[in-house]
Amino acid sequence: MAKNKNRTSSKATISNEPKQETLVNHFPMTGNWLPGWLSGFKIQAAIVALLAIIFYANTFKNESALDDYMVIVKNEYVYQGVAGLPDIFTKDAYYSYFKHLNTSNQLSGGRYRPLSIATFAIEQQFFGTIAKNKLDSVIHHTDWGETQAHPDKHFLHNMHIRHIVNVVLFALSIIVLLYFLRYIVFKNNLLMALVATILFAIHPIHTEVVANVKSRDELLSLLFICLTFIFAFKYQEQKEKKWLLYAGLFSYLLAFLSKEYAIGLVLLLPLSFFLFNKYSLSKSIVATLPYIGVVALYSIIRLQAIGQVSVESASDILTDPYALATASEKIATQIATPLNYFRLLIFPHPLSADYSYNAIPYKDFSSPWVWLSLVVHIALVRLFFYYLKKNIVLSFAIAFYLVNLILICNLLFNTGGTMGERLIYHSSVGFVIGVAYLLVKGAQLVKPALTGKMALTGCVLLLIVASGFKTMDRNADWKNDVTLFTHDIKVVPNSILANGNVAGYLIINSDLEKDSKAKNDDLVKAIELLDKTLLVNKNNPTTYFNKCVAYNKLNVPDSIESSLNALHNVYPNYPQIPQIYFIAGMSYLTTRKYDKARVVFQNLLRANPGNAELQGALKAVDDSIRGK
Repeated sequence: MAKNKNRTSSKATISNEPKQETLVNHFPMTGNWLPGWLSGFKIQAAIVALLAIIFYANTFKNESALDDYMVIVKNEYVYQGVAGLPDIFTKDAYYSYFKHLNTSNQLSGGRYRPLSIATFAIEQQFFGTIAKNKLDSVIHHTDWGETQAHPDKHFLHNMHIRHIVNVVLFALSIIVLLYFLRYIVFKNNLLMALVATILFAIHPIHTEVVANVKSRDELLSLLFICLTFIFAFKYQEQKEKKWLLYAGLFSYLLAFLSKEYAIGLVLLLPLSFFLFNKYSLSKSIVATLPYIGVVALYSIIRLQAIGQVSVESASDILTDPYALATASEKIATQIATPLNYFRLLIFPHPLSADYSYNAIPYKDFSSPWVWLSLVVHIALVRLFFYYLKKNIVLSFAIAFYLVNLILICNLLFNTGGTMGERLIYHSSVGFVIGVAYLLVKGAQLVKPALTGKMALTGCVLLLIVASGFKTMDRNADWKNDVTLFTHDIKVVPNSILANGNVAGYLIINSDLEKDSKAKNDDLVKAIELLDKTLLVNKNNPTTYFNKCVAYNKLNVPDSIESSLNALHNVYPNYPQIPQIYFIAGMSYLTTRKYDKARVVFQNLLRANPGNAELQGALKAVDDSIRGK
């Protein structure tokens, strides 16, 4: 009983267990290690924010790429500005995109992340909203060749602004992370807090989060998770209800509305109270109970917004990366994949925006990578328990890493992809906490102290320079889908998504070719890449759609119709099917295949009787047959 009481007071613990406390966390830095002018929060905040801005300033001229297309480019509620907010907060994140395709959500469990999308709509309010009667023309602007950058100069200018906002949010989140580390994790070691924050700010694996505007949900999620920690600890320290209000109903709820990572705080908050406030286990749990209420509130909001979405994923290999795997291959690959994250955190090269099928081949239990991953992660779990009383910093770092990792490794939840660099963003906080601790401790062991200080400074500066080159270079790849996937197909040559996107680029690029042979070569290569993806995934409508586009440019109407029929079989409600049939009919007409042209236009007229354009096309066929 007395032992438990001691755990509720940091002073009692220090006085009763001085040796353990020295080993655990408190390594006061003298002026020789951290000069007084560098110890203040404001100067440290300025340093890390400046690093963040310098590292990502070259994203300001970037356009849209990857999932920007689903979340922004094809989102009618974003274009409506503030008027679109009610729909954003009451619908699935991809509702507008799938509505445009005349289908429902294809992602397992649905996606309810309204906060970042709401910020896009608020930005749009300042850019200029689009009236509902003009939304269709905007939503359909990239239908021919879906990897094409938006042709509207105003849209591109707006995307530049959105990139600037992302960088500002990243810098802000870095400042809040610094405060979190100084106030809670490294309370008596401001050097470790600074080093950890610098490592997080400069890590190249974060390029996807910052350079891809859609990933603002990751930025906001971590920002509000850190604020929740800060306000929760202030409440425990001061017992003022305003801090509980800020932590619970404000920060924690906003963290949930950003992304689902917030559920991890159900474990991490009581652990942090136990480790850093020296609370007993029971008191740590009781202190966390108010936040369980926020979990319940969010669950109700989510259920009301998107309903009970099936946890079963769609049959499309792009939304279920394990659709073609055996049960054994699935579990083996899920065990092996987290080791890829660990490797990229240690050595972030090469980087890719895509790890869908078959970027990471299926593993089985004969693969050494599976067993190495098991050994590494079991070792981390054992180290967590080992350090629980011996080293609270390393114990918390491991917990922060593993709790966030389990949410994205597909063992508990289907993320819709094998892995993604943006998904390790939260776990990397635990990684940099551990690395910063080991770096500073290692430097402290070097004698004389001046040598240790110089070694630490040199190591950090070397990491900043190396990471700067890698980050800025990778930012350039994220300019748009063309630059992104033409680079990444070299990294993941077997990825069906990368192959499909490069094919889309070649189709678009063919229009810029003045030489007819080069134009045809681009189109033939595009068709080859699309056929390569069809060997794996026969149910992706975009693949057939882009084949129709390529064959139209090659003026091969039989192949247009063949691809179009395949598209109709897998996706009968695809919105552009009538338009493509019309184009096929016109191609038949120009190649003098009049009978086939007539059949196409007659079929279209049955579905759309009285259409003047179709009637005119049919008349043109008859006139051509009569020799007029």
